[in-house]
Amino acid sequence: MNPIALGLPHREPFIFVDAIVAHTPGERAECVKTFPATTPFFAGHFPGDPLVPGVILAEALAQTAGLAAGQPDRSFRLTALKMMKFPSAARPGEELRLHARKVAVVGGLWQFECRATVGERVVAEGVVVLSEVV
Repeated sequence: MNPIALGLPHREPFIFVDAIVAHTPGERAECVKTFPATTPFFAGHFPGDPLVPGVILAEALAQTAGLAAGQPDRSFRLTALKMMKFPSAARPGEELRLHARKVAVVGGLWQFECRATVGERVVAEGVVVLSEVV
C-alpha cells in the first residue's frame, strides 16, 4: 500500500515510510523503510560508522502513527514523544519495520505505542502522541 495514497501528508525528502504492509484504519499500522547508504545524513552521522539518527527513527514512527490514525478528512500533527528509547543502532540498507498501535484517544490527542525493528532487534520504541488539527 502506498502511504501517500492513504493520506500521509509528507513528501520527499521528508517521507520516511516506503510502504504499508498492514493497516487497520483508526487502530494500527505496520510500515517498512530502508535508508540507502547514499542518504545524505549518513555522511555526518557518523563518518565511518553510519547510523540512522534517532530523530529520524522517531519521525518515521510518528508518520506510521499518522497512518494508523487513518481518519479521512482529518489531519494530525506530532505533539509529543514519550519514553522514546533507541536500544540498538539502525544502519544504512537495513529494512526497518515500523509498528504503531493506538492505545488511547482523549479529546483531540491520539496516543500510539510504537516500535521500530530490524529483524528481531528493537532499534526504537516509545509512545507517540498526535493531535488533531482543527
